[in-house]
Amino acid sequence: MEIRIPTEDESVVEALLAKWRKPAGSMILKDDVLCEIETGKITLDIYAEASGRLVIGVQAGTILPVGSVIGQIVQTDPQAEDQLAVTATGAAGSEDAPTSPAVRQALRQQGRAAAQLAGSGPGGRILMDDLNRADAAEPPASALPAAPQTILVKSEETPLYRASGSCQSAQPAGDQSPANAPELRPDPQPVPGEEQIRIFPLRKRISACQLQARHHAATLTTFDEVDLGALQAVGTQYKRAGTPVGLLPFFVRATVEALQSYPAVNARIDGDEIVYQQFVHLGIAMSGEQGQVVPVLRDADQLGLRRIDLEITGLEQKVTNNRLGSAELEDGTFTISNGGSYGSLLSTPLVSPLQSSCLGMHAIQDRPVARNDRVVIRPMMYLALSYDQRIINSREAAAFLQLIKERVEDRAWLEGLS
Repeated sequence: MEIRIPTEDESVVEALLAKWRKPAGSMILKDDVLCEIETGKITLDIYAEASGRLVIGVQAGTILPVGSVIGQIVQTDPQAEDQLAVTATGAAGSEDAPTSPAVRQALRQQGRAAAQLAGSGPGGRILMDDLNRADAAEPPASALPAAPQTILVKSEETPLYRASGSCQSAQPAGDQSPANAPELRPDPQPVPGEEQIRIFPLRKRISACQLQARHHAATLTTFDEVDLGALQAVGTQYKRAGTPVGLLPFFVRATVEALQSYPAVNARIDGDEIVYQQFVHLGIAMSGEQGQVVPVLRDADQLGLRRIDLEITGLEQKVTNNRLGSAELEDGTFTISNGGSYGSLLSTPLVSPLQSSCLGMHAIQDRPVARNDRVVIRPMMYLALSYDQRIINSREAAAFLQLIKERVEDRAWLEGLS
């Protein structure tokens, strides 16, 4: 059975084979993770469609067209398959020991291999606690390198020259005078103490989108703050009832109502025209291994509170497990970015291309505020709305944030959601 680079989207023509999760020749079970690929839109795991022995045809780090064959699964006889459950799940201290995406990211950051750790989880799974214990222990002398090692990975586009000086301006292509000619040098050589790694397609795509957002919109940011005392109280009620609901679904419902009241915030520019969209496809910014992705909660205006909570949880699991499809990243009309989940107190969110605004949520912080001529301590959060001034004026932006603030602070409105 052939292993191919899947076709996730018509606009994606090539992908990077980022890494193999299993070594060549290993025995695998159906639905085991074989490898990880990256496109300009997503990071995706490829799963085994059958049990058998893995044959690797293309090495990790290769960029190739979608649909390309990268390996095979050689199916074994039924008696051999009885042994797969033991050999394919991985064992503590082996290179193919099972790990979570968070553990794999930590291993890469620390420059470790799975074979260096003994997993304490089920089936030899390596847990974050195993990494913490390894950090506390003194590494054996044999594991220490004799000298600092420099790793050089060439980028996809090899520069023709490197100009001398750290901030030298580029010269016009037609100016070939000796005084203005750049100093020609060979390809950059490794410098002791430095490490160069390839910018993977997904991160390049994220960077390109961020630059496009900055250069193609007249963006301004308006701020407000909201008292979350009522929302926390209602959230406690749901938790005691055995049906906990996260913080974000309440903001989604408040945002949907504000978008319906101020349709320009949900609009976009198409050439010389403003397109008003009668539906709400809400992007929810989430952190993946290679950067931030924005899966879309489609028809959010048609969803109830609990359904929103389930949909967001499902998208988070797909991002964590690298099972997010390209179609789930498209057609967003508005975006919510919850920087507070990372501890951010205040920021100016970027507006995504083909959208006109983005709502930024931030960390909840107990702060002194004035209430009825008294100073009290309340759980406060800063909100930020970045918006394109070509569509939205400052009055609409302030009113949009004010409506979200009113809804989130209204306990009767929160309790009436379903």
